[in-house]
Amino acid sequence: MSEKPRLVAGIDTSTQSVKVVIRDAISGELIREGRAPHPDGSEVDPAKWWSATEDAIKMAGGFDGIEAIAVAGQQHGMVALDKAGEVIRPALLWNDTRSAAEATELNNEMGGGQGIASAVGSALVAAFTVSKVRWLAKNEKANAERVAAIALPHDWISWKISGSNSIADLFTDRGDASGTGYFDSVKNEYRKDIFAKAIGIDQEITFPRIVEPRVFAIKTKSGIPIAAGTGDNAAAAIGLGAEPGDVVVSLGTSGTAFAVSKTPTHDASGEVAGFADGTGYFLPLVCTLNAARILDAATRILGVSHDELGELALKAKPGSNGLTLLPYFEGERTPNRPDATGVFSGMNLSNSNPEDFARAMIEGMLCGMADAVASLEKLGVEVKRILIVGGAAKNPAIGKIASALFSREVLIPPPGEYVAIGAAKLAAWALLGTDRPPQWNLGEVTSIKEVPTPEVLIKYRKLRDQTQGW
Repeated sequence: MSEKPRLVAGIDTSTQSVKVVIRDAISGELIREGRAPHPDGSEVDPAKWWSATEDAIKMAGGFDGIEAIAVAGQQHGMVALDKAGEVIRPALLWNDTRSAAEATELNNEMGGGQGIASAVGSALVAAFTVSKVRWLAKNEKANAERVAAIALPHDWISWKISGSNSIADLFTDRGDASGTGYFDSVKNEYRKDIFAKAIGIDQEITFPRIVEPRVFAIKTKSGIPIAAGTGDNAAAAIGLGAEPGDVVVSLGTSGTAFAVSKTPTHDASGEVAGFADGTGYFLPLVCTLNAARILDAATRILGVSHDELGELALKAKPGSNGLTLLPYFEGERTPNRPDATGVFSGMNLSNSNPEDFARAMIEGMLCGMADAVASLEKLGVEVKRILIVGGAAKNPAIGKIASALFSREVLIPPPGEYVAIGAAKLAAWALLGTDRPPQWNLGEVTSIKEVPTPEVLIKYRKLRDQTQGW
């Protein structure tokens, strides 16, 4: 007779939706799951996140029989709370670029990119929480004066699940905290001086408690322990079982390339964010604003499905007969061009067809990710393997074109909710008390190796550099 499974819940509160997976802590077997959509936009009422979380939990069969919970979530988002724990204003998400000028101000006040990178691992851009705090202080002074705590989306959902109403019970982990812009992930402590500089108001602030990854932070009202959880990219790395030397290219709403590293990075240019991971290592990361939505736009323009888009792209030659896309449809974070727009170059009568257009859209998105991997390598990050995940990874053209552009083999893990799986692994880690997160067998990885096409990347980079300042 087999043993009764020990069930854990992993929750991914991402930009577009919330996913809940219930898995066996020992084997990783998926028992049940649920999901619910989040509102669109870069400014969202957190109450909508909580409503969606409750819906997804119900769809997943509730928490009866669950022995541990962990939450992972989109990084950087600013959830401003007053002393009573009430939300002061809609949360500003990572992809809200209105605080770009404030990021520049803070970088300059901290001695430039090198100064702030030395302090917190990263030169600031609009996405960082601290940039949004400065924006709030400058533009909504009355709201800033009410701030008693700042939570990240994952922190806030974990706290809501606990049922606490006290901001003293807020908690997080070093991985998600490292994306605030006021946390030193080498010393594992908040830089309260940077936060104070950003808000510019002398007031008492409660910072979420930093909880070790395999330690429970609090319990729900019904007694289920809640682990620290982490940020979405750190959770994805855990879900994939990534080890030092692995680079994960994630193609979701944003595009990210991140590596598990035993050593920290400090990039004054702002291209590479020196984050911490969710296990005690580091997670140097490059983020672009434009990834899967570029493919969404292509399907709308051509009136095709995502699979059909990939099939069209594979009918075209590498380089799309001279058609090149700079995919800055929503501005861009890396390179830091918050006000940029997309640019098509090299259009002519011979490439004015669905096949070349489809390939140019995919090549443009993936060239940005090739730049991201190159930025990691430039900082000395070891790149042994490249794994491609995210909704766009299912497109039949992605793996083939990525391998050609990266000039190396790429690995495509089986489709899965790896952020939610990573959160479930964190819950299992705390529950089982093992040395490292459990390694679950989640299916066969597909290897793809194509003939390199460096000329496509050269042409893309030429367009990127020509449009600097646009």
